[in-house]
Amino acid sequence: MRVKALLVAALTAAILPRALAQTTLPDLGSGDSAMSPQVERRLGESIMRDIRRDPAYVDDPEVNDYINTLGGRLVQEAPGARQDFEFCVLRDPVINAFALPGGFVCVHTGLIALTETESELASVLGHEISHVTHHHIARMINQQQQMQIPMLAAVAAALLLSRARPDLAAGATAAAQGAAVQTSLAYSRDFEREADRFGMQTLAAAGFDPGAMPTFFERMQRATRIGDDGSTPGYLRTHPLTPERIADAQNRAANLHYKQHLDNPDFQLVRAKLRADGSDPRDAVEHFENALRDGRYASQTAARYGLAEALVRARRAKEADAELTRLRKAGLAGPMVETLAARVKQALGDGAGAVELLAQARLRYPYSRPVLYAHVAALLDAGRSQEASAELAESVRTYPHDRHLLSLQSRTYEALGKRLLQHQAQAEYYVLQGSLPAAIEQLQLARSAGDGDFYQLSVIDARLKDLRAQHSQEVKDTKR
Repeated sequence: MRVKALLVAALTAAILPRALAQTTLPDLGSGDSAMSPQVERRLGESIMRDIRRDPAYVDDPEVNDYINTLGGRLVQEAPGARQDFEFCVLRDPVINAFALPGGFVCVHTGLIALTETESELASVLGHEISHVTHHHIARMINQQQQMQIPMLAAVAAALLLSRARPDLAAGATAAAQGAAVQTSLAYSRDFEREADRFGMQTLAAAGFDPGAMPTFFERMQRATRIGDDGSTPGYLRTHPLTPERIADAQNRAANLHYKQHLDNPDFQLVRAKLRADGSDPRDAVEHFENALRDGRYASQTAARYGLAEALVRARRAKEADAELTRLRKAGLAGPMVETLAARVKQALGDGAGAVELLAQARLRYPYSRPVLYAHVAALLDAGRSQEASAELAESVRTYPHDRHLLSLQSRTYEALGKRLLQHQAQAEYYVLQGSLPAAIEQLQLARSAGDGDFYQLSVIDARLKDLRAQHSQEVKDTKR
């Protein structure tokens, strides 16, 4: 599925008209003044709120854990990375990736599928991180010195749309009514060189193969010549490649110390999971069976993992269990294998076995949040709500901004009949989703639940006051 609904609805229909008519951006000043980090973050977060709510957003704990771990490793080595970063995956076959102001980087499943090594994927993330740390979108907006604030907001929306859907950028440009927008839809050559240079430095400093960047550039360029529909991949439209740029990347890589990088096994497992979950289960099963039969795979264990995942989705649990046995005999281990094993047991009707398996996995992988999520969910499915509550207590204190934990906590309180706490947890989940009206509604339900003490009700009242003030300010901003 392409992200047409995602970014047409989220950007063109929502962000762009609102930016034109009711911009929420503060005065950016004139001349060479820079957009503040706070404004950049607000711009990025406003887009991400829509992205997170769209079905194209891959809200898979294991995929998100992997991409954020990989991205976080690069951010630690990125020059000038002073803000928090969030990485996400969008289910879209278009080969693309894009950065939003404020520390947000999104990658399409089509691009992940094209990469052959973890270093290649890391090279894309490093490049996009550099676009963020060097404030390229903000600098492009600030170059439009004579624009009024509504037009600046429209430029921002068009620029962001062009990152994700270049084929829709023309419509956004027309809506913005500015020739300057059209000339700004692609990064300048200077910005591209800067992102390449610092991205490669980050890649090497994080222990990845710097040669992966020019290698991937060349594969991307070949994709323009052999694409099935003759169209140019989105990444090339927003990040134009030239022979000089590829040569520069090759020269930089040759001058850096080469260190062989061993891929994290989760790289291939994530690619297989995205393939298994991204199409009709029967088609996915056929794909992996053919790949294993013909030997067309980058990793045999990953292909078997993908087949087991697809078989579970196709409700062929016994066959999935057989594939899992083969995986274990091949020596494959890790959190993703354990959560898959739990899903197989649940598909076989062995809920108690799934709980026990995940309890053991929690001991082996105490820092794996996907295993934690799976364990709590399995406890709830087995009707063991008190144990789920105990499992969640410390984790929610440790990770208070984890949306998955808050959702599970709400489910747990509901099972325990604690209605005030259920709605309170759900409210905080909606806050993190960026939906203040829904959060306020949940707190109102908590307030009237009838099972809270004086202290709990005081906390609810204070939080309601805070969220109402935030929402009121948002409404005022949109009317300016």
